[in-house]
Amino acid sequence: MTFSLAPTAIAAGYRLEAHDSVGSTNAIALERAANEDRGRLWVVSKRQESGRGRRGRAWATPEGNLAATLLLVEDYNLKLAATLGFVAGLALADALAAVVPNRIAVAVDGGGGRGDRFELKWPNDVLANGAKLAGILLESSLRPGNRVALAIGIGVNVVAHPEDVPYPATSLRALGFPGDAETLFLALSDAWAENVRIWNGGAGMADIRQRWLDRAAGLGSEVAVRVDGNVVRGVFETIDEDCRFVIRANGDIIKIAAGDVHFGAVASAGAA
Repeated sequence: MTFSLAPTAIAAGYRLEAHDSVGSTNAIALERAANEDRGRLWVVSKRQESGRGRRGRAWATPEGNLAATLLLVEDYNLKLAATLGFVAGLALADALAAVVPNRIAVAVDGGGGRGDRFELKWPNDVLANGAKLAGILLESSLRPGNRVALAIGIGVNVVAHPEDVPYPATSLRALGFPGDAETLFLALSDAWAENVRIWNGGAGMADIRQRWLDRAAGLGSEVAVRVDGNVVRGVFETIDEDCRFVIRANGDIIKIAAGDVHFGAVASAGAA
């Protein structure tokens, strides 16, 4: 099977660039933007040699996993563009729900789950059984005319997951999913078209925020957030209108714009 776009994505003007293997789909997307690509371009591969995650961390994509980057070139302000990471998380969760058979019961634990098969961990992970299944990375560059080239990178552990990481990880194959990266991407391109329609240039952010909270991992549970070398502990209350992570600590409300979130025993013992 080859990569292809859903009819809804094609109708909305999205295009596809598929590779057998790449260094980084985000890097390719930003290179296309530097060469005046108009955006709405999906760059996809089943193998990525030099992928990266948040804060410069490596993101491995062995043969059979999904590396997908959506390039958008618009006159966004950066604060608004950042909310598209939450749109991407919802799109991926919707795609997973669409293609993973119901007989594969993913009971989320360790993250304060409420029975959802796939949950969203702030700011950019998708979890299954409390383990990381996918990650999302946004990178941007400025283009002439005050336009922003935004690369929304989505990496999914389809057939394999890393073993030597300091957090639980899993893959769709480990969960019993018999499908492939191409099947998941087809559903993702469809789900993105629907969720970005709801987002509606930011006008629908209230709906996106509520849909995200409905799938949020750890909501109402004890968390520890590492912020600039310090650890803040409290109860995960919500995300606010700007998608900041909101916790209650000793009666105070603390809003966090960027950090690493830990649940369960790690939150109690201290975030590594």
